[in-house]
Amino acid sequence: MVRSVKKQHLPQKICAACGRPFTWRKKWEKDWEQVKYCSERCKRNKNGTANP
Repeated sequence: MVRSVKKQHLPQKICAACGRPFTWRKKWEKDWEQVKYCSERCKRNKNGTANP
């Protein structure tokens, strides 16, 4: 049986576009080192300011 990791113990990064912290996700498992943005919206707006 696989033990799950509590969410508070997952690695975190700061988004390069909006500056907010974001947590590791399963879909980023293989390329976590290359992930810079917390969402597709931030990825599209990387040079502009974040819109609320």
